[in-house]
Amino acid sequence: MENVDLKNLSENRTFIEDVFKKKIRSVELAGWVHNIRDLSKVRFIILKDMTGMIQIAGVKGKTSEGVFSEMDKISRESVIVVKGSVVDSKQAPGGKEINPEEIIVLNSADELPIDIPFNSGEDSKTELPKRLDYRFLDLHRKKTQAIFKVQATLMQGFREYMVSRKGVEANFPSIISSSSEGGTELFKAKYFEKDVYLSQSCQLYKQMLACSMERVFTIFTVWRAEKHNTVRHLNESRQFDFEMAFADEFVVMDELAKCVQHMVGMVIEKNQSDLELLGIKLKVPTVKYMTFAETNELLEKEGIKTDAHDLTGIGEKKLGELFPDTIVFVHDWPLKGKPFYIMPKGKDLSCGFDAIYKGMEITSGGQRVHLPELLKERLKVKDLDPKDFKSYIDSFRYGAPPHAGWGMGVERLTMVLLELSNIREAVMFPRDRDRLTP
Repeated sequence: MENVDLKNLSENRTFIEDVFKKKIRSVELAGWVHNIRDLSKVRFIILKDMTGMIQIAGVKGKTSEGVFSEMDKISRESVIVVKGSVVDSKQAPGGKEINPEEIIVLNSADELPIDIPFNSGEDSKTELPKRLDYRFLDLHRKKTQAIFKVQATLMQGFREYMVSRKGVEANFPSIISSSSEGGTELFKAKYFEKDVYLSQSCQLYKQMLACSMERVFTIFTVWRAEKHNTVRHLNESRQFDFEMAFADEFVVMDELAKCVQHMVGMVIEKNQSDLELLGIKLKVPTVKYMTFAETNELLEKEGIKTDAHDLTGIGEKKLGELFPDTIVFVHDWPLKGKPFYIMPKGKDLSCGFDAIYKGMEITSGGQRVHLPELLKERLKVKDLDPKDFKSYIDSFRYGAPPHAGWGMGVERLTMVLLELSNIREAVMFPRDRDRLTP
């Protein structure tokens, strides 16, 4: 690597998009070598940075001999700095190119172990598992970057909507003493002399906070020790979580619908070029409400075998076909199919719901149990020991209002919106049963 004053580069560097937008004649660009062409007397480098791509053209006899020679040695994905002049060119992409006066190689790339297509809109020929092995390099691809630019907008949109609704953003513990939701799929760890677990949900904590601060939200990392290898599940994932006091399930379903509509609208507005690169046309979704019984009756008419306590993946897919670009809220869920903290509605039903969007569940939520004695009963029904939840139960003994909320997977929503075939595409560095690196 040649010596480069990075502070000077940072202050004086021109971004590629500015070359096309502004009347600039002298530039200092920095980026990655996307492609190289050698026509003997003319050599081309396609340079890319976070804002776009531009052609660097060296001509034998016009470009200095040192620079022209250097262009022959540079490998794809190498990091370089180019100083030169901007010229108009009908043949160049975008109608402008750079005549280089100096090229500095900051870091030369080795031979690429995975396929990085020349055309940014093409899919890599390398299979996903190997691309994930070299995820740091796969992130050089514009299509991969587009996924995470959309995901970043979704997170920004979630926060923006929640703040506009007077929500308070919170951080919750990742280490817990017992299960948040029941079940045994927990990652066990040692915390000094005690056994603890990685949190499978911030459910109990966000309820406690909502009972004092009314509207709370977070983007929370969760861990599930389920030994599955499916295209829609992860062992480490992130959730959009929301909890609200003085609310039942219908109030928070309405909040969810408006929140997702805001998020999707924001992606349409801010990420149009990313959506085009990914071949996705988005619409702001409409909303439909159905009871669990109505949903099962409809699915049975469509020839779909139903479950007494849950919707099957095939059933969710059919709802996506029947109601395209629609968030389908399935409420009045069977009590047996919901966790202990969901409020009962009569003997067999609950105040719980699922939201189905584009053929997949994106959210589960409902009104919570805020009455201590009822909560103890519900824990026992689920074969859980109320003693393990003492501080949680006690939190509702001192003025806890009715409250409700939901959790929505960040990667799951990204997968659904961008029609990805595997949820690992929506995770920068996936963690599943078999993968701990990179």
